[in-house]
Amino acid sequence: MKTSFYFILLIGTVITFNQTFSQKVITFDDAIKIALNSNTNIVKSTNSIASFESGVKSAYGNLLPSLNINGGFGWQRVSDDGSKTQIDFFGNPQTLGPSQIDSRNWSVSGGGNVTLFNGLANIASINQSKANLESAKLSLEKLKQDVVLQTITYYTQMISYQKLLHFQDENLKYNEGLLDQIKQKYDLKMVTISDVYSQEAQTANSRVSYLQAKNNLETSKISLLNYLSLDVSQSYQFDSVATVKSDSVIVNNDIQSLYEYALINRNDYKSMFYQLESADNQLTIARSGMFPTLSANYGFSTSAIQPSDLFNRRVYSLGLSLNIPIFSNWNTENAIQYANVQQKNSNEDLKALELNIKSQVATANLKLQTAKQQQNASDIALTASKESWMIATEKYKLGAATYLDLQLAYNNYLQAQYNKINNDYNYLTAYYSLLNAIGKY
Repeated sequence: MKTSFYFILLIGTVITFNQTFSQKVITFDDAIKIALNSNTNIVKSTNSIASFESGVKSAYGNLLPSLNINGGFGWQRVSDDGSKTQIDFFGNPQTLGPSQIDSRNWSVSGGGNVTLFNGLANIASINQSKANLESAKLSLEKLKQDVVLQTITYYTQMISYQKLLHFQDENLKYNEGLLDQIKQKYDLKMVTISDVYSQEAQTANSRVSYLQAKNNLETSKISLLNYLSLDVSQSYQFDSVATVKSDSVIVNNDIQSLYEYALINRNDYKSMFYQLESADNQLTIARSGMFPTLSANYGFSTSAIQPSDLFNRRVYSLGLSLNIPIFSNWNTENAIQYANVQQKNSNEDLKALELNIKSQVATANLKLQTAKQQQNASDIALTASKESWMIATEKYKLGAATYLDLQLAYNNYLQAQYNKINNDYNYLTAYYSLLNAIGKY
C-alpha cells in the first residue's frame, strides 16, 4: 500500500513537471515573428504577389510570336444500296449496283501570329504590370508594419494586465493582512467595530478587483493568441519584458524632419507612386485604340490519306494584316475618359495620403510627448504616494492616525500604481505608433 502511494505520487509529480515545462514561452520578439509568418492577411497578400509576377511575364509574352500546332483525322463512308436508275454525266440513264466507299484523311498544321505595332499598348502593359508588382510588394511591407504594431499593442496590453494582476494580488494580501490586524486591535478594544466593517468591505472589493484583473489578463492572452493565429486551447507563457529601443530618428529630429523622413520611407506612400504610374500606362493603353494595328501571321499544313504520306504535300503561308480603326462605337473614347479619371483620382489619392501621413506623424508625436510627460509624472506621484502611505501606516499603528486617514493614503497609492502601469503601457504604444507613422517599424 505504501509502495503504491509513492508510485502515484511520482506519476503526479512527472505529469505536473511536464505540464509546467511543456508550455511554450513567447517573448516580445517571438510574438512579432509569429505574427509576420502566420497572420492571415499577410499570408494572403504574400500569395497574391505570385499573380502580379505572372502578370509581368504575361505582358512580356504579348511581344513574342504565338505558335499553335493542330493535328486531325477524318473518316468517311458512302454506302449505296444500288438497283436504282441514275443519270450519268452524259445524261444517259444507268442502273448501278450496290457500293460502299471508305475515305480517310490525316492532317497536321501549325502557325500563329505576332503583333508588330498596336499603338505601344504592349509596351505600356509591361510597364503597368511592373508598376502593379512593385506597388503590391510595398503594400505588403506596409501591411507587415501594421501587423507588427497591432501585435505590439496586444502584447504590451497583456503585459500591463500581468502587472495589474500582480499588483492586485499584493493588494488583496495587504487587505487580508490588515483585516487580521484590525480584528486583533478590536479584540483589544483599540479600534471600533466600524473599522472592522470598513476593512471587511475593502477586502471584499480587493478580492473582486483581483478576479477582474485575472479575467482581463486571460482575455488579453486570448486576443493575442487569436491575432497570432495560435491555438487558444494550448498553454503558453509570456515574457513580461517589452522595452523601448531608443531610436535616433525620433529622439534627435524635430517634427519637420519627421515629416520628411515619413514621406521618404512610408511604404504606402511609395506604393501610391507606382499606382499613379500604372494609371499613366493605362491611359497609354486606352489611347492605343486610335492607332492602326499591324500584325503578321504564318502557317504550315499538310494532309494525306495515309499517315506515311503526310509530308509529301506541304503548304506554307505568310501574311500581314493592317487594322485601321474608323469607328468603334465610342468605346475607345470611353476607355480614354475612364483612364483619365483614374489618373486624376490617383493624383488626388497621392495628395490626400501625403496630408494624412503628416497628420498621423503629428498626432503620434504629440501622443508620445504627452505619454512621456504622464509617465514621468506617474513615477513622481507613485514615489510620493507610497511614502505617504507608509507614514500613515506607522501613524495608524501608533494610534496617531485614524482608519480613514490610512485608507485615504492607501487609495492614493493604489491609484498612483494604476496610473503608473497604464502610463507605461500608453508610452510603449505611443512610441511604436510614431515609429509606424514615419515608416520606421
